Amino acid sequence: MPVPWFLLSLALGRSPVVLSLERLVGPQDATHCSPGLSCRLWDSDILCLPGDIVPAPGPVLAPTHLQTELVLRCQKETDCDLCLRVAVHLAVHGHWEEPEDEEKFGGAADSGVEEPRNASLQAQVVLSFQAYPTARCVLLEVQVPAALVQFGQSVPSSPLSSQGSVVYDCFEAALGSEVRIWSYTQPRYEKELNHTQQLPDCRGLEVWNSIPSCWALPWLNVSADGDNVHLVLNVSEEQHFGLSLYWNQVQGPPKPRWHKNLTGPQIITLNHTDLVPCLCIQVWPLEPDSVRTNICPFREDPRAHQNLWQAARLQLLTLQSWLLDAPCSLPAEAALCWRAPGGDPCQPLVPPLSWENVTVDKVLEFPLLKGHPNLCVQVNSSEKLQLQECLWADSLGPLKDDVLLLETRGPQDNRSLCALEPSGCTSLPSKASTRAARLGEYLLQDLQSGQCLQLWDDDLGALWACPMDKYIHKRWALVWLACLLFAAALSLILLLKKDHAKGWLRLLKQDVRSGAAARGRAALLLYSADDSGFERLVGALASALCQLPLRVAVDLWSRRELSAQGPVAWFHAQRRQTLQEGGVVVLLFSPGAVALCSEWLQDGVSGPGAHGPHDAFRASLSCVLPDFLQGRAPGSYVGACFDRLLHPDAVPALFRTVPVFTLPSQLPDFLGALQQPRAPRSGRLQERAEQVSRALQPALDSYFHPPGTPAPGRGVGPGAGPGAGDGT
Repeated sequence: MPVPWFLLSLALGRSPVVLSLERLVGPQDATHCSPGLSCRLWDSDILCLPGDIVPAPGPVLAPTHLQTELVLRCQKETDCDLCLRVAVHLAVHGHWEEPEDEEKFGGAADSGVEEPRNASLQAQVVLSFQAYPTARCVLLEVQVPAALVQFGQSVPSSPLSSQGSVVYDCFEAALGSEVRIWSYTQPRYEKELNHTQQLPDCRGLEVWNSIPSCWALPWLNVSADGDNVHLVLNVSEEQHFGLSLYWNQVQGPPKPRWHKNLTGPQIITLNHTDLVPCLCIQVWPLEPDSVRTNICPFREDPRAHQNLWQAARLQLLTLQSWLLDAPCSLPAEAALCWRAPGGDPCQPLVPPLSWENVTVDKVLEFPLLKGHPNLCVQVNSSEKLQLQECLWADSLGPLKDDVLLLETRGPQDNRSLCALEPSGCTSLPSKASTRAARLGEYLLQDLQSGQCLQLWDDDLGALWACPMDKYIHKRWALVWLACLLFAAALSLILLLKKDHAKGWLRLLKQDVRSGAAARGRAALLLYSADDSGFERLVGALASALCQLPLRVAVDLWSRRELSAQGPVAWFHAQRRQTLQEGGVVVLLFSPGAVALCSEWLQDGVSGPGAHGPHDAFRASLSCVLPDFLQGRAPGSYVGACFDRLLHPDAVPALFRTVPVFTLPSQLPDFLGALQQPRAPRSGRLQERAEQVSRALQPALDSYFHPPGTPAPGRGVGPGAGPGAGDGT
């Protein structure tokens, strides 16, 4: 039995109060004003052009307040439409300027001013209405007799008591719609007034049986049953209506998610993961000029807000620009943070940087000079961390063991430096017992010699990333030297006992093999740089594989060496090293890669100047093809391509002599092929495949579904439940 969750009706308005409305007879608009004022409505609508504010030549009549009232405009007793009556309250603003030479000229000056002061005030008041899809402007002429105006003093905020209003009957709008109203004068002497009125729909009206569009509206109940949400439409079996689900957007048009024309009673089932706060429902009878009623029942649902953040994604566009992609608008702020290897929390760089307000689907920028894989973006909402992604890791590789130095600049060229660590920012130089403090002198030398990478700079300070690898290598060199001395001494002892020498060598061989397995197999990743989006996808795959016991080499992470050596020399060196270490070469096929392979197989040579300086894939074909033609490829090469981008059958037959896997659907088999040839099948292979798939999915969504288009897993997929029909 479904548990009641929301009990709603498509005729449910924002206000639960049931309204009883005044009836107006006749189709014509009309106007009337307070006693003592005269007013007239222009016969036709005008263009809605407010214009700029101009100085008032003297006392002027201007709107000060808008008041609305709902009425019914009826042709017959049972044929009415909802209409909005607007009362504009007016006031006299400004005063007549006294002539500077009034005393000098006496009565002559009085005679020149007396006539306009005794004249009545006239104003042209514009009322502008907007209610999707209708917009119109009407003009009201208002005249105030001179007897009601007190001249000679400024009355910027004194209304004309109860005699200072003009009423317009009336603006017709659709049930449940939102009407925006503006009022100003022509010419415009003051800032325009504005007012927003939310109209009720059928259930909020006592006289709904007088409005024909309310008669055929279906009734909708929303209820929850476990993890599912049911939309139950209780209508007659012969009634035809349309049902649409959409994401309501604060800025821009709604994003449609699902639409269907249905007949009779229906039960539409939504999965709870499809719910987001801006998911709205629109239902209307399939009749000419029918009323479309909208409700958004999930605005305050905690599960919908949780789903919204789970669907949100951060996307890096350029070095400095990025955006937040989410189904709905949400209040959030973002800042950069520094994430060090080892699982420590990402440390916000605030200060010296600051939090920035985030708007969904709007490009934002950070003032960075260079990117770094350890730089991440944190997104907070209501002072709670909701999202964190290291956007630069896909293109720059895995996290590095670098130290971030914060430089603070003060007056008179004073500056101080500290190293960011999990315990805080350690001043340099320092006598503390932290790692950065012990290496503080070397870090300062690296900074002065230009070996640190500057990430950010302004008048108040700077950020520098200094590598720590060489200091770790020095420490390990001492450890290895001690190990070698110990091994030499042990060898001498064992040589004295020949009976034990063979056993010792056998154990040593096993240790070498197990050490090589623990160190991870080398993998060289080759691909064709079809476009920047595909390069980001390759970077994401390489970063994900680095989390496994694999040592991945890809030209994306070696652009400096690639430019210095040239693509051919760089690939030959990488291929030779990979194969000598018992590694594997991964050929990542794409439409561009297939085209290059076909060109080589047909012509045997690539045209000069047809490729960029970093295209290692084209350069690699000169020595990859002989390995395949001479039968040396099996065991040393593996092929792969991405689902929905290329079918394995499109790969040339020569390259299908080695396994070709589709990603991510065949990730377990792909990772199994990347293991050491004699390594046993690990029971964690499926777990590692799921880990790689999770890391790869955001890049796949970004590549196949750019920002602004629906992405898989975020769409609403209502399935017909019991009683669902097959309307088209």
